[in-house]
This record gives sequence, C-alpha cells and structure tokens, in this order.
Amino acid sequence: MSSNKRRVVITGMGTLNPLANNVNETWQKLLAGESGIDTITDFDMEGIRCNIGGKVKNFNLENYHIDNKLANKMDYYQQLAFAAMFEAALMAKIPMRHPEEHEIIYPEFKDMKPAIDDPFRMGVLLGVGVGGIKTFQEQVEIMITKGARRVSPFLIPKMIANLAGSWLAQSINAMGINSCNVTACASGTNAIGEAFLAIQSNRADIIVSGGFEGAICKIGFAGFSNMHALSTRNSDPKKASRPFDKDRDGFVMGEGGAIIVLEELEHAKKRGVQIIAEVVGYGLTADAYHITSPEPSGKGAIRAMKDAIDMAGIRKEEVDYINAHGTSTDANDKMETNAIKELFGEHAKKLCVSSTKSMSGHLLGGAGAFEAMVIAKACQEDKIPPTINLDNPDEGMDLDYVPHKMRERTVNYAMSNSFGFGGHNAVILVKKFKE
Repeated sequence: MSSNKRRVVITGMGTLNPLANNVNETWQKLLAGESGIDTITDFDMEGIRCNIGGKVKNFNLENYHIDNKLANKMDYYQQLAFAAMFEAALMAKIPMRHPEEHEIIYPEFKDMKPAIDDPFRMGVLLGVGVGGIKTFQEQVEIMITKGARRVSPFLIPKMIANLAGSWLAQSINAMGINSCNVTACASGTNAIGEAFLAIQSNRADIIVSGGFEGAICKIGFAGFSNMHALSTRNSDPKKASRPFDKDRDGFVMGEGGAIIVLEELEHAKKRGVQIIAEVVGYGLTADAYHITSPEPSGKGAIRAMKDAIDMAGIRKEEVDYINAHGTSTDANDKMETNAIKELFGEHAKKLCVSSTKSMSGHLLGGAGAFEAMVIAKACQEDKIPPTINLDNPDEGMDLDYVPHKMRERTVNYAMSNSFGFGGHNAVILVKKFKE
C-alpha cells in the first residue's frame, strides 16, 4: 500500500450466529468442524420443500439490556446486531449507552473513556440483505385478520434496512458516516469495504461495520425454497450444506452475522486497544448478467479479487487463504472454483480455500461480515477452518478446500469472497497485523 494511505485495523468483533453467540466459541466450533444446522420447528413449514436452517440459539435479550419496551421497537435482525455490538464494543473499548435514554450508561461500560474526541469522526456502516422481513410478515397477517388500524406504528422502522445502523449509532454516539449497504449476500462485505475506504481516506477514525440478517420465517423460506435455491436434505440437516461436493443440492439458510470495528492504526494505538488484523484490500464489481445466477465465466469475481489484491499492493502468490463464498449451489461453486484457478494460476493449488457456510449455513446479508471475522481470526491464529461434508468433490473441483479438518498454516494474507443475487461481487483482503 502506498505510504500516504492511512492504515486500517480491526479492533473489535462481535457475533451471534447458528454456531454460538460470541466470537471465541464460534471460532472453536468452526475449527472443530461443527454444524449449526437443524430442523426448523418454530413455525409451520407446511408446503415448503426445505425445512432445515441455521437458527441463533439461546438468544436472551436481557443479557444485552434489551427490555420489552426496546424489543418492541426492534425487528429481530436489529436485536441481533445490537447484541453483537456489546461484544465488539467491549473488545474495542467503545462505551455503550441506552439508545433512547442516553444518560444511562450500561454497567459493563461504566468507567470506560469515550473512544473518540469528536463524535463526527466515528460512524456506522452496516449491511443487510432483506431487512425486517419477520416484522413485515407479522404485520401483514395482522392487517388481514384484524384490520389496517391494528398495524404497528413501528412497522416501518422495524422493517427498513438502515435501522440497525441507527440503533447502534444512538447507543455509541456515532455522529459521523452512517449508511447501509443492501447488496444481497455481498452486503456485509461491501459495508466493511466501504468502511475501510472511508477511514483510509480520512473521512473517519472509527467505523462500526458488519452485517446481520434475520430472515428465517415462513415467507423467507417460501420465497427461497420456491426458487429451488435451498437444500432439501431434510432428513440429515448437519450434512445438508456441502460446498463443492458432488451431492450438494442447494444452500441452507442461516441467520445472524457479525459486527466488525474498523479503526485507523495510530488512533487505535493511542487508545491502547488490541489489534486483531489489518484490512488492506477491497474489490467490488457487477456481473451485469442475471438477477440471481452468477456470470458463468466468473470474470466479475476475478476482477473483484484482482482489484482487492492490487489495492493491497501485493502479489497474488502472497495470498494464503480464501474464505470462499462457497454456497453449496451448483452455479456458484463451479464459477468460484474456476475464477480462483483463472486468477491465481499455479498458485491456486497452493492456496487453502474453505467454505464456512458448510457449518454456519448462508447468513445472507450477514454472511460477508461473519466471514470477515473468520479471515481476521485465521490471520491472528494461523489456523484455517475446514469445509465439512466434502465427501466427494465434484468434477473440476480440485482445489485444496481443507476438507473435514482444520489446518494449521501461517496466514499472512486472507481473502473473503461474497457474490450476491443481482450480480454483486465483493471481496476484502485482510493481513496479519505487524507494526
């Protein structure tokens, strides 16, 4: 990277996802090759081909000071994002307060100094794919059964995609850049990439970024299932997400995501916060091809990966690990494998390429943020989580997908790919932090 660009590091992370409700437990389960996929039992699945998914488990609102009054104003995806902010804020030493009663500082943050002198230098950039779809479904049912006057006045703020970022900004007094990326499965990656660029170009010193999704409801399942996008391996949920495997039959929907705190390096050092990894590259392109299918040659994906590498100012041979988009769909897995081979040439065989969606399922707008957390941990710990369920690689899928078991390997540079419906390609590149 050129010397006049400000360096951007990750100083906090928080997560709720189908595996666990914190970063460390999630990481240990990923390394152990555990699956968070189960049968969906909390609503009627009649008429829906797929009845498996990755639910967040044991989510207790009280643990995050979300009382009933606050909960009633938040859609589920907003509650998840707010909860993950707690873990990330404690890690990054950003005090949190009640988002509406600002004088109430949460006990966990009582004696913590403000993270920043000028609140206009701290922002929030989150991604979400479908927003408050659970609220939308509930309120449409109320309108049909009880009439329009019974629809909640909180329908709109609970439903719209930008409100998770608003709740977080209110809770940490972030008055700077605040926007929302809605680019389907690329949303979380785009949000982190844009936050990286904003800090690099001196528009902010800290940006809370990431992405979340909470779309496991009947209308969400019906829509994806009727597209024939979801796996129907209902009898064996933990084996259903099988990226790059010959017997894959679609993706498995998950929920949750991650909050990633990005900060300018010198600012982070002055505050004495831990530095997890450094963000060094970002690429984004469009396929301009189809509303849901990736462009088969992978040229959009290739260019996005190349742009991230070029922005980092490194040789492609320096990339050690790619967390693949790896959805377990026929179209994506072929395209992505071929794109990696095309770009990396001989080095493609030396790369580790794994899909953690084999364990978490596909978190939609939260996937890119979750997988950014994974590559940051891979750089920090020199460990690569596996692709589970890869029993019989499909024809032409001959990369090192780290099957079944985690790998210990020095990871200086790790890449995360996200390719969303609508042809959105987003790639971020993270580096092991060194002074």
